[in-house]
Amino acid sequence: MEQKKGKSGELSPSLLSPGFIERRIYLIRGHKVVLDSDLALLYGVTTTRLNEQVKRNLDRFPQDFMFQLTKEEWGSLMSQIAISKGGRGGRRKVPYAFTEHGAVMAANVLNSPVAVRASITVVRAFVRLRQLLVSHEDLARKLDALEKKFEEHDAQFKVVFTAIRQLMAPEKPPKQRQIGFQAD
Repeated sequence: MEQKKGKSGELSPSLLSPGFIERRIYLIRGHKVVLDSDLALLYGVTTTRLNEQVKRNLDRFPQDFMFQLTKEEWGSLMSQIAISKGGRGGRRKVPYAFTEHGAVMAANVLNSPVAVRASITVVRAFVRLRQLLVSHEDLARKLDALEKKFEEHDAQFKVVFTAIRQLMAPEKPPKQRQIGFQAD
């Protein structure tokens, strides 16, 4: 994957935007993670170089900092984010997933100015996602309290609360039909 670099050899600001990073944070095994290839892109190194440094410093990466995806997890993720299969220009190895702490540790083992600056942006993206989750939970609690308070007064409020809950519910991705022959 080609690096987007500016005139001075630094990564372009678009790569370091919180939105760019947030779109590359996935929920896998109950953890918010960034894949090694995305982290390498942000840190201005190749995926191979990132993984080499991580393997040289494995004692700094416990399971809650980094783990390797299973083939099933990787297959599911490939279909979700439209990554090509191995042998067609895609990856040949199953990627590593880095949690927030693992992303910071990776920047430390790479020890480059670009990696350090990018790691700050990665941490901010994780923090922003955490704040969004907390504010969503707080809003749900407040809505429950309001619903209990006004439940007795009017049935029309129940319709309003139901509509608000439907708006707060996470969007379900549209079910995609499978491509190819399917035997019964």
